[in-house]
Amino acid sequence: MLRPKMILIDVDGTLVDSVPDLAFCVDAMMERLGRPPCGEASVRDWVGNGVERLVRRALIGQLDGEPEEADFDAALPIFLELYAENTSKRSVLYPGVIEGIAFMKGAGYQLGCVTNKAAQFTEPLLRDLGIREHFGLVVSGDTLPKKKPDPMPLLHAAQHFGVEPAEAIMIGDSVSDVKAARAAGFGIICMSYGYNHGQDIREAKPDAVIDSMVELEQLLAG
Repeated sequence: MLRPKMILIDVDGTLVDSVPDLAFCVDAMMERLGRPPCGEASVRDWVGNGVERLVRRALIGQLDGEPEEADFDAALPIFLELYAENTSKRSVLYPGVIEGIAFMKGAGYQLGCVTNKAAQFTEPLLRDLGIREHFGLVVSGDTLPKKKPDPMPLLHAAQHFGVEPAEAIMIGDSVSDVKAARAAGFGIICMSYGYNHGQDIREAKPDAVIDSMVELEQLLAG
């Protein structure tokens, strides 16, 4: 791959395994609502499109479809309250993330985060896990009028850093990241381990798929 001038990185499923906290909050929410728990395995397939979408999926017990609006209106404040208290208690960085960030920083890449997670959760999570300081810009799901898979957050970051899209790479884990990168004219690298609704990310045809960010040094060596 051509050496980029800027690298943007997704958070959930790419840098951070946040499902343990999200699943805890989903199940606690369901308990308060008098409903059966969903379980971590189901939540792992549902994450990636923001907490509102996650709550809707939990209420109907599946990826696609819509709950009753009254049910959603009752559930969302409960989830937000729970997640504010449990943003990073169980979440962990994936193996290789620290080494990958160290390589990218050492190689002089400008680094940013682009996530669909709301800023009120993104910023504490990155700080609590000790990596916020490495990113010159964090674009959260509510920073701009549109979020991934729309290219707006990526193009916003490119403008912030003064970089052309063709000189930028997105690192993510889902088809949403691939679509956003393609629409923005970015290169796209995907992690094999992330959240993509149970589908193999290779089917989305990113430029490369890696198992650990440790592999970035060899991938970007050229």
